Amino acid sequence: MQRICVFCGASPGARPAYRAAAAELARLLAARGIGVVYGGGGVGLMGALADAVLAEGGELTGVIPRSLVDREIAHPDVADMRVVGSMHERKALMAELADAFVALPGGIGTLEELFEVYTWAQLGLHQDPCALLNVDGYYDGIADFLGHAVAERFLRDETRELLMIESDPAILIERLASYEPPAVMPKWIDLEET
Repeated sequence: MQRICVFCGASPGARPAYRAAAAELARLLAARGIGVVYGGGGVGLMGALADAVLAEGGELTGVIPRSLVDREIAHPDVADMRVVGSMHERKALMAELADAFVALPGGIGTLEELFEVYTWAQLGLHQDPCALLNVDGYYDGIADFLGHAVAERFLRDETRELLMIESDPAILIERLASYEPPAVMPKWIDLEET
């Protein structure tokens, strides 16, 4: 695993634990020589993540659409900043550059980015691990919802298992590093069950 794409909020959130987790994840990745690909912002959790990677001398690549350079305040110290034309280009380039995907706390943009790559994994378009870093229970509701989707037969157990959920950044990195894709990707639909 050479690079991890980290999705996270342009807001710092309500709790100091969110910023602390972003910085801890960055420190652990830099210590292991794993590069970080992120949304290019210099504010909120994106800024905290980037600042921590840079402070540790880690590899950092920002990817930001031209329309968001000012709104998300592109980080001025990121040497490898890729400015792209659209959100679609942003997500495609981030996916191309990364070997794994992690979502820190964030809003609907963070969720949309993670769920797109999670869907791609379900469809067999890639075999890279996807994960939520569940800081202070932030993603408990998502975990509960996914369990509900399995119970209601809109999601298979094996597809649910494609998304790791951990509260400890060190444990999450270990799981990502030791990830072995399933020998057979899960079927995403069973026509006999419809």
